[in-house]
Amino acid sequence: MKIQRKSIMIMLLAAVMVLSASACGTGQATGQSPTPAAPAVATSSTVSATGVVVPARWTMLSMPASGVVETVKGKENQAFNAGDVLLQLKGKAAQEAAVSAAEVIQLAAQRKLDNLTKDHSAVRAAAQLRLADAVKALDKAKEKREGKNYTRAGTAYLDQAKADLILAEDEFQKADDLWAYYVDRDDDDINRAGVLSMYAAARLARDKATWNLNYLQSLPDDMEVAQAEGGLVVAKAELEEAQRQFDKVKNGPDQDDQKQLEGELQNATKQLEAARSALSDLELKAPFTGTTSKINVREGEWVTTGQNAMLLADLSTLQIETTDLNEIDVARISEGAQVVITFDALPGENIMGTVEKIAARSSEGSGVNYTVTISMDERPEKLRWGMTAFVDIQVEE
Repeated sequence: MKIQRKSIMIMLLAAVMVLSASACGTGQATGQSPTPAAPAVATSSTVSATGVVVPARWTMLSMPASGVVETVKGKENQAFNAGDVLLQLKGKAAQEAAVSAAEVIQLAAQRKLDNLTKDHSAVRAAAQLRLADAVKALDKAKEKREGKNYTRAGTAYLDQAKADLILAEDEFQKADDLWAYYVDRDDDDINRAGVLSMYAAARLARDKATWNLNYLQSLPDDMEVAQAEGGLVVAKAELEEAQRQFDKVKNGPDQDDQKQLEGELQNATKQLEAARSALSDLELKAPFTGTTSKINVREGEWVTTGQNAMLLADLSTLQIETTDLNEIDVARISEGAQVVITFDALPGENIMGTVEKIAARSSEGSGVNYTVTISMDERPEKLRWGMTAFVDIQVEE
């Protein structure tokens, strides 16, 4: 049919050329002046090509995950709506449990972050109290260390120690005088024993008062100074740490804690998304409303990621794609051009169409051919995907 149409066009062009030549010869024979040439008028011609009927939208679906097929929904040539489950792998219950666990972890992370803000007032108050206590402790440590530069006690303590020693010596003297009367008695004499006890106690009290006064009147030794120095260092360190902790929370929650908890929440959210994605990957869903034209898997069969599983097509809208339109002819046509379409399988069906898209690069295969997509103004009742079509595309010359 394509060859016949081209032959007819060639014969028509030849007839036009013969008629033109005869007219020119007649004018010269009668001796008349040559008639001025008429302005060129654009004539319509066509470019012919073979095409195939294809759906406007179709795709070969594959599984996003590997596994054993548990259920294949429907059969070939069955219509499905967008979002319908076409195929399902085993392991759904286990993956649902993983999703639940991830949800619990995300909830716990969110709660910890919320509590950081909610408990900020109490945390700030505790940090402020710690800072105040550290200031007081440092003042005491400084006072104690400063005191190690002088005698161990002030005037009041020294006066008290001196008075205690005078009283102790007086008591000892009285006990010593009394003891002089009993010292020569027998060792088992009860009165002698009582006086001896009183005498010994008075002597111990005097010795203790003497030691205490001497101690308070002397300078601190190296050990006492070192202890005071150590206490001062510890108090300074505690104040610095208390100040640092207060500075972190005085204007809001601790930024380091907040970043950590935000990171934990973000990680928990990602883990939940991954678990949900893994659950979703166990199902193959229809991306659009269409018909399953081919099913390549069976229940109980192992499938791998990317394996062709189902061919889904929207058969409600069919179009024509050319298969042999060469580089010379494609340069003569443009999008929006009118097209006459016929079909080998449907004799007598002549319908109109429109060029919708011209491929930007040539198709793979022998020769330099370009795919042109053509929409149909109407759809023959018995038209099917894959039928051969012949197109005559109008061009302006």
